[in-house]
Amino acid sequence: MSALYCVGIDLGGTNIKAVAVTHQGDVLGRESRITNPGSASVDCWVDTIRDMISGFEEIQGKRATHVGLATPGIIALDSRSVDRCPGKLAGIEGFDWTPALGRQEPVPLLNDAHAALLGEHWVGVACRFQDAILLTLGTGVGGAILSGGHLLRGAHGRAGILGYMSLDPLGARSVFSVPSPLEDWIGDRSVAERTCGRFQTTEELVRGVRNANPIAEAAWRKSIRALAVAISSYGLILDVQAVILGGGIAQAGTDLFGPLDEELSQVEWRPGGQKMEILPASLGSWAGAIGAAKNALNLQAE
Repeated sequence: MSALYCVGIDLGGTNIKAVAVTHQGDVLGRESRITNPGSASVDCWVDTIRDMISGFEEIQGKRATHVGLATPGIIALDSRSVDRCPGKLAGIEGFDWTPALGRQEPVPLLNDAHAALLGEHWVGVACRFQDAILLTLGTGVGGAILSGGHLLRGAHGRAGILGYMSLDPLGARSVFSVPSPLEDWIGDRSVAERTCGRFQTTEELVRGVRNANPIAEAAWRKSIRALAVAISSYGLILDVQAVILGGGIAQAGTDLFGPLDEELSQVEWRPGGQKMEILPASLGSWAGAIGAAKNALNLQAE
């Protein structure tokens, strides 16, 4: 008899990722399709997701017990819709996914960074920690907090917007009003500004570092210094055991983790030799979908 399984969906700005995963965390299948955010609508995404779920159910020969969804933005307190998602995936704010997907059981939503950390804590690199944070380093900087083995959501579902820690109180205001956030110091969208137009993406910037370009080296080191300062501050505020780094920028590997370790040695408070573990995420781009499935299981068990 085949195992009970659930489906997790990660609706992103570039791709829709879906996984079928057993209640024990074993991935049975996965699929990715293009989101087409500029030309598609919520109805199109619903049709795509329903088709992906149906495909898993046909292969497994039975209905998924639960479906969970991860999306950008701040999730409504009832977990049924997105409350706020400025500038991304137009039309999803306030949209109730449970009836749209034709499910009898509720389809809970979870912020995509929260879902990624939940996935890593379930079957990934964070499984041995009870207190940790996740930073997704990409176009911007997302975040999530694990406290006492549970996701910290906060009074309004906003907890974990770690990319918006201010690193300069006199800097330019951000989309969340906070001046000069971490995201502006290391996110992919600001590379051209940080290098006076010499480099357009972090991939180009890191390639310049490897080629010993002095402009690239200076800009990259400045970004990593900012990241180290932010991480050391999170450590003091949250007292975490580990920091998990995911997203495209984390793919820089030793070009990121080597100098980050050097910078942290200067700014992290380490009483008695204690230090946070800095680890790369292990589930890659599938962490959000796996975490969305786990979230559905968790809520059903409550």
